[in-house]
Amino acid sequence: MKSLLKFITCGSVDDGKSTLIGHMLYDAKLIFTDQVQALELESRVGNRDGKIDYSLLLDGLMAEREQGITIDVAYRYFTTDKRSFIVADTPGHEEYTRNMAVGASFADLAVILLDATQGMLIQTKRHIRICSLMGIRHFVFAINKMDLVHYDKSCFEKIERSIRQFISEFETDSLRFIPVSATEGDNVNRKSQTMFWYRGETLLDYLENIEVDNLTGEEELLMPVQRVCRPNHTFRGFQGQIEAGEINTGDEVCILPSKEQAKVSDIYVADKKQDTAQMGQSVTLQLDREVDISRGCVITNSNQVQISDMFTSQILWMDDTTLVPGRNCWIKIGTKQLPASVMDIKYKIDVNSGEHMPGNQAFKNELVVCDVALSEKCALMEFGQNRSLGSFILIDRVSNMTSACGVIMHTLRRSDNLVWHETTVTKQMRCALKNQNSKTIWFTGLSGSGKSTLANALENKLALMGRHTMLLDGDNVRMGLNNNLGFNEHDRVENIRRIAEVAKLMNDAGLIVITAFISPYETDRENARRIIGEDFLEVYVSTSIEECEKRDVKGLYKKARNGEIPNFTGVTSPYEVPQSSELEIDTTKISVEEAVDMVIKQLKI
Repeated sequence: MKSLLKFITCGSVDDGKSTLIGHMLYDAKLIFTDQVQALELESRVGNRDGKIDYSLLLDGLMAEREQGITIDVAYRYFTTDKRSFIVADTPGHEEYTRNMAVGASFADLAVILLDATQGMLIQTKRHIRICSLMGIRHFVFAINKMDLVHYDKSCFEKIERSIRQFISEFETDSLRFIPVSATEGDNVNRKSQTMFWYRGETLLDYLENIEVDNLTGEEELLMPVQRVCRPNHTFRGFQGQIEAGEINTGDEVCILPSKEQAKVSDIYVADKKQDTAQMGQSVTLQLDREVDISRGCVITNSNQVQISDMFTSQILWMDDTTLVPGRNCWIKIGTKQLPASVMDIKYKIDVNSGEHMPGNQAFKNELVVCDVALSEKCALMEFGQNRSLGSFILIDRVSNMTSACGVIMHTLRRSDNLVWHETTVTKQMRCALKNQNSKTIWFTGLSGSGKSTLANALENKLALMGRHTMLLDGDNVRMGLNNNLGFNEHDRVENIRRIAEVAKLMNDAGLIVITAFISPYETDRENARRIIGEDFLEVYVSTSIEECEKRDVKGLYKKARNGEIPNFTGVTSPYEVPQSSELEIDTTKISVEEAVDMVIKQLKI
């Protein structure tokens, strides 16, 4: 069976990545006859004066062909006599760095192209850092467009020296420098007759022969569970891909994070029962006893897997929105997806120098080191020990877009000392003593929309009904608990997080909590809903901004429009309209009494 090499081509814009792979496939006759004919026909109307444009084999999107750049990742599968390959041709433009990172996440080797007429650019350095971040340790630097510098050896050597100096700070297992001309085919599949001074292998020969398998044969079993298989009441199997080691029938395994022990009774590879299975195989395991296992659990016999809910990581932020401490998101580690938040940004990493720079926020395409907190403990590892459980992605809770990819540097052991203390007097007992069910009514809306008026009227009505309540007003809380917070995005996020935690504690005390906060960001309100749980009831006070300005007795809107108040919601800072509120109230259409009755009806008391 032929070995498989997964590699990525990357580099700056217009360095010739698609042309290189296209020429490789064309010369090696690894494309079909109809593809060749289509390529020759389309090249006649291209920008190479009728010569074959090999990049068309990879750039399939209309926008890519019109602009002459790669936008999306193009995967190609091909086989030579010696080896099988999967190549991810990735975009070079900074705008599409997230697509490049996706391609790097699967690769074992990186082919990084540089334009011989320009040398190393900032985007080239960024791609090297991202490849290293994703665990790639084998690098091939193809110095392209040598024909434009007249195949000058000194030009090639100058670029090679600059690369060696830059990459010395990264961990690498192999480095190779190859001078090529992607358009002419020099040193791609065939040796260049012009660059006689280069005595190394061609790019294809090198890729066919390099060994990238770093396994020692002593890896311990590691299998994240992807699915629980229950075709009938007599069969319960746990499915997933073996990420490390091997497993045999009768082996004793540990289930994480519960740490329960069991023995493997049966192993199925596809629909065939086998006595053993190795790394890379997708299997179904049956255990000798009933164990609580679900998607995201890990079956292992390794003692290197850690159970934690806090860790320090290095991430590539890929979202258009700014990353600030307190940002809430989904995190996916292995097959486990759960809520998480970025607690603290320790420093940013300069793309050029690798220097650590202070900063409390991160922008698109920046590399940062930060602490991440999970909503519960899960199985994870340091990235250097295992790529599967040592890497993760962050997902926006509202748009479901991938916001960042990252690797785990180390866990924060102080989290192991924190255990939630269950009290003898429970929440249910406290609610029974007060003869009520706890609830948090979360009023959200623009300044002047009527949140505080409604909250105060609601508490007054509930008090007359004999209910035990607590009103948390935005201004009151900021004058005490949150008096150290300002109004920038970071502080707004932290303000809402603290209020949600306080409301949850008060709900545990059996109280009905009423809050009145602008809480402008949908992600923060969703995080408050997650923290508080089933007691959360969101009321959107949808009074228009025009009406809010009419009611503005403090003159805040006027000051904001004159530039006197920065970060004012609705004017210089955004307000994101709730997408899933339980109740919406427009105070210009109904009275305060009617609005209060609507909320009480929703509470069902």
